[in-house]
Amino acid sequence: MFRSKVAFVVYGVHKDGLQDPLGQPFIDAAVVAAARQALSQAGVELVVEQLVIASKAEAWECFAKLKKMDDLDAVVLFSGTWVWAAHLAGALRDFATSGKGLLVWTHPGSQGWRPVGGLVLHGGLKEIGIPHRFVYGPADDAGTLAQILSYCRASREKRILSRSTAGVFGGRGMGQTCGVADPSQWMRVFGVDIDSRDTTLLLETARAVTAAELDALRARVRPLFSEPIPTGEVADRSLRLYAAIQKILAREAWDFYTIQSFPGLSDDYSATCLAQSLMLEQRVGTSTLSDFNTLLTVKLLTDFSPEPVYYGDLQHIDREKREIKIIGDGACPPSLAGSVGPARFAEHGIPTEGGAGGISVDLVCKPGEGVLARLGRTAGEFELVFARCRVFEPSAGEIEARRRECGIPRWPHAFVTVESDMGKFLEAWNNEYAVLGYGASLYQDLAAFCELAGIRAVAL
Repeated sequence: MFRSKVAFVVYGVHKDGLQDPLGQPFIDAAVVAAARQALSQAGVELVVEQLVIASKAEAWECFAKLKKMDDLDAVVLFSGTWVWAAHLAGALRDFATSGKGLLVWTHPGSQGWRPVGGLVLHGGLKEIGIPHRFVYGPADDAGTLAQILSYCRASREKRILSRSTAGVFGGRGMGQTCGVADPSQWMRVFGVDIDSRDTTLLLETARAVTAAELDALRARVRPLFSEPIPTGEVADRSLRLYAAIQKILAREAWDFYTIQSFPGLSDDYSATCLAQSLMLEQRVGTSTLSDFNTLLTVKLLTDFSPEPVYYGDLQHIDREKREIKIIGDGACPPSLAGSVGPARFAEHGIPTEGGAGGISVDLVCKPGEGVLARLGRTAGEFELVFARCRVFEPSAGEIEARRRECGIPRWPHAFVTVESDMGKFLEAWNNEYAVLGYGASLYQDLAAFCELAGIRAVAL
């Protein structure tokens, strides 16, 4: 996860200690201080504007300065009292072209006329067509804070993406129509540049990994698993591939990547399971089959979640129980292992999906709450489908039977209960893959990102 950097700006015409007819200052300093403190305590890095803005000149000076702050994610405009919205409109319209988030926060209360200041600015921004989020609620309310914090996190994610490069090794894998990307559309919607390299570069880089580098990798990877790393050429090729991916990402300055895996690389050199698992463990967004929609979903959840992310097939769906088994083709971050299925090693071993073999990860995901999500397109337009879920572990007595149901028990499993109408879930879903993220706030974070990115949110 990351820390959002947000400017906190108070506005209102009756400022500088001006009192109402009953002798109370229009702007309640205690309310303002409590709002700032709540955001700071929630982990937001605040840039506090000391001047309460009211005039056009003040607004232009303030927002011209904030617009130039390249590392600023969003602005919280806090209603201190009523305001002439037209005095702020021009400066806010100009600021909005920066792409940074804009949120208007109104703390309830009759004294000071804060709701009037909040609603007149909210209405003015709607009239002009300036995107923003309006939040009405006190600083000590968890729901209010959740609305603000999710918007701030999503604003940061939007800014990060707009400066990022996604790499791809190889071409489309397994004929995935629902994973291809239009680079121009990615740049237009997300600001992401898509770069590519042939898998030949990966092979050359992997073969050049030295014995000393392999030894260092083994020492670093060993603590993540409950058993020693296998020895032999198959394991060495899996580790070499992992090292090669890291080197190329660093050299090319790629922020996240997708890889074809098969057909091709997994037939000629090694399956990518271990490399993908360890890159996810490092919190690098990635996917296989050159599936760009899954890739961006992994990137979003990796940045929003305190835990690494797992993606895999919706291998079985029990509509009555709302239960889904997510089984990936041998790739999963080892730190997601629970108690009934600790992180171990296996061989990929499916000739039709990688005849060269390779080390894969064998585990059962730990319990927790989070989301299932996947970006996709309908008739060429982006939409993000997501639903709340709970991951559970079958009992020790039943786990082996549950894993054997799919015929490939050694691949990683996640057992998930979805908090959604399953008919709507199945109709909305856009691929055989789902991305599992752990974290109670992810649902709101994804909704806020869709709002900021201008894509359709299918919130189940």
